[in-house]
Amino acid sequence: MNWMMNGRGLSLGLLVTAAIGLAGCNKDDVVTEPGTADPVAATNVDHSHGGWWCVEHAVPEGECARCDKTLVAEFKEKGDWCDEHDRPESQCFICSPKRAEKFVARYEAKTGHQPPEPTE
Repeated sequence: MNWMMNGRGLSLGLLVTAAIGLAGCNKDDVVTEPGTADPVAATNVDHSHGGWWCVEHAVPEGECARCDKTLVAEFKEKGDWCDEHDRPESQCFICSPKRAEKFVARYEAKTGHQPPEPTE
């Protein structure tokens, strides 16, 4: 116990206590959005078209025919195409906004968060 009372032992004890206390605090996991006082979990949104979610169009990146034009023929072959809005019918939220619910549910199931608002 005497080692705890000398300066070196006390410093070491404080250092260990501080390290343990800070180990569980990761400020990168919490962000405060402008205009709100409540922190929300970060979703680490990837805008590079290399991630899982296409932020611009609110669908999984691998299914986004608006970004990946090689997918267009496949959607058209299946009869899943909206000529009026030049996108898959299943992803045409202009014709039917309710179609977005399926993609929102997939995003929430995968991340536990609401998806970001589409930019287009």
